[in-house]
Amino acid sequence: MTETVTDLPLVSADLRAQILSAPRTSDAHRELFEKTDAMHFVQTGGSANSAVLSSPVTISAWNVERCLFPTETADKLRSQGADIVLLSEVDHGMARTGQSHTTAEVAAQLGMAYIYGVEFFELGLGSPTEREFCKDTENARGWHGNAILSSVPFNRVAMIRLCDHGHWFSTEFGADLEQPRIGGRMALLAEVDTEQGPICVVSTHLESNSNETHRAAQFDILMDAVDDFAPDLPVVIGGDLNTGNHMPPDFDWKTETLFQNAQTNGYHWDGTADGMTTRPSLITRHPDRTMKLDWFACRGLSIASPRIIPSVNQGVPLSDHDLIVMECARQ
Repeated sequence: MTETVTDLPLVSADLRAQILSAPRTSDAHRELFEKTDAMHFVQTGGSANSAVLSSPVTISAWNVERCLFPTETADKLRSQGADIVLLSEVDHGMARTGQSHTTAEVAAQLGMAYIYGVEFFELGLGSPTEREFCKDTENARGWHGNAILSSVPFNRVAMIRLCDHGHWFSTEFGADLEQPRIGGRMALLAEVDTEQGPICVVSTHLESNSNETHRAAQFDILMDAVDDFAPDLPVVIGGDLNTGNHMPPDFDWKTETLFQNAQTNGYHWDGTADGMTTRPSLITRHPDRTMKLDWFACRGLSIASPRIIPSVNQGVPLSDHDLIVMECARQ
């Protein structure tokens, strides 16, 4: 299990200076990553509204693209009756989202407990379109990561790092010199109680700036970690797996080897509805690009009503990803 805190430690001015002056190599990244304390904790907060989840459990997964609209995001999740919410790309103390803790805001409006883990510490303000939303010239905290929201308390939690080589820091991987980031892809794991017994829920986000071999290796690391954390429990892994993201213009997710690898390890993909899961947004303005990036991988669970919910509120896209939802019960 990973140690939990109620507030993540800030990055000091001295460490910020070290990051900005460091050589953009994997070795330098690993050293800086170890010094960034917030990378090694899971933040907890919010308040659960039930003691145990009724069956079937409604689980949603959503890449909320920074979470520009916490209230509307909570409304969309509430409309689906979500008991468990698996979020990715949620900001905490970023200028582009008003320096707010977007996970905490959504959880408060839904009456849920939450855990939050840092994927990246970002020193920059983001892309040109993201900077359009910034009123401040610096990030108060600079956290960007994944979260799990739950209607019931968490029994146990853990964070699993899927890489440490600095894919978005080192020039070996084509990192943007003007937007240094410390961190990398990761997953949050949690055990929660249902009336049929406990289950393990996982929120993850695989690498976009890579290929299917790299993502399959990340998913293998994740499946091994789940086996260590919850070897005998039913499991839901949900999130943005970035499948086919390296294959324009068709973005053919069917080439990804992680699907068969997961099936070999006892998982199935029945919880994911047919259809693409991306759309143009206020940040990602690609009107002709659609992809299927978002998935549920399940083990030891029966599935009902998998669906894709458009992430649009009164004509405004809340994210460049649609919300995926399913209902599940222990087999």
